[in-house]
Amino acid sequence: MLEPLMHRLATQRIVLASGSPRRKLILENIGLKFEVVPSTFEENLRKEDFEFPFDYVKETAKGKALEVAKRLAKDARPPDLIIGSDTVVTMDNKIYEKPVDKEHAFQMISSYMGRSHTVYTGVVMLTPKKGNWDDFNITSFHAGTDVTFAEVDSDTIRKYIDTGEPMDKAGGYGIQAAGGTLISGINGDYFNVMGFPLHLFAKHLVQIYTS
Repeated sequence: MLEPLMHRLATQRIVLASGSPRRKLILENIGLKFEVVPSTFEENLRKEDFEFPFDYVKETAKGKALEVAKRLAKDARPPDLIIGSDTVVTMDNKIYEKPVDKEHAFQMISSYMGRSHTVYTGVVMLTPKKGNWDDFNITSFHAGTDVTFAEVDSDTIRKYIDTGEPMDKAGGYGIQAAGGTLISGINGDYFNVMGFPLHLFAKHLVQIYTS
């Protein structure tokens, strides 16, 4: 989808406002040239202030992107595009982010057994108007993917947690690695579960650079 634009995108200063190695890998794998500038935005929005989880992740993604935009706006060569993103797991009207410790991870993963939950990722893309970051355009979207876990015993869950894989991931698991062995099925974008909805990103990127 992006191939006709790659020559133009290669001339742009594109910034990923996230330290997530999964998001970095997804974008690298499609050949996009970008730099990583992790956001220092404090992710402390009140979940109860949002009617839907996807509004919560979009607002968090916006906060991340805006913080980086403020820092880089006065660079000798400011960015042409800043990408912010945030991911959560939701089930039973509860939002799950990264586990705080191993016991928290165990409680989270145990609750998924034999059930489906939804992974939401919000993405915000900022572009300056006429190259000036005093004013800019905001493109915001989200994706939701339903994930179904198999039934496994507590010992298997604890041994998975002991690998350390769950501790830096929203919802406490990684579909792209050992956590994928716990999953019996998904409905939606696989890359969204990793933390970045690739197809929707490409679709909106095309719109930004062809409109």
